[in-house]
Amino acid sequence: MALWTAIGAALAGLVGCDPQRIRELEEGVSTEADVRARFGEPEAIWDAAPGSPPGRVFEYNRQPAGQKNYMITIGPDGKMAALRQVLTPENFARVQPGMAMEDLRKLLGKPAKVTPYSLKRETEWEWRWVQPPNQDMVFTAVLNEQQYVVRSGSSPDREVEAR
Repeated sequence: MALWTAIGAALAGLVGCDPQRIRELEEGVSTEADVRARFGEPEAIWDAAPGSPPGRVFEYNRQPAGQKNYMITIGPDGKMAALRQVLTPENFARVQPGMAMEDLRKLLGKPAKVTPYSLKRETEWEWRWVQPPNQDMVFTAVLNEQQYVVRSGSSPDREVEAR
């Protein structure tokens, strides 16, 4: 039990440093090296989506201990073009039935929890987030066997309420 408490405290400490790390970075000025020095190695790296400014997108996941996921775009010039927290009501509204799993992951980042339901032939992906001003929430996307979203929605975070 003490080990899990220590791990939880360490993760909370990492998440708590994010505002400072963000303040130290400036769009159009900070380099990829600056981003990696502040945030470390990204969880995943993707090419920017068509229609977005060109570059690569670095995912910095704060799940399951945190309630944020960051996507940082590095432009072709090697400088940070954008830093955004993606667990937002606006992004959740973009999740629609028929969305592919890969697109869901690129939009919201790695989920906090993945739960397969073999009898239903579905898998639930969950992300913890905060609805302003301070309501702890969970966003759930249900995927079918073909790995496409069939439904999604948000609800209060019961794990936080139980503490």
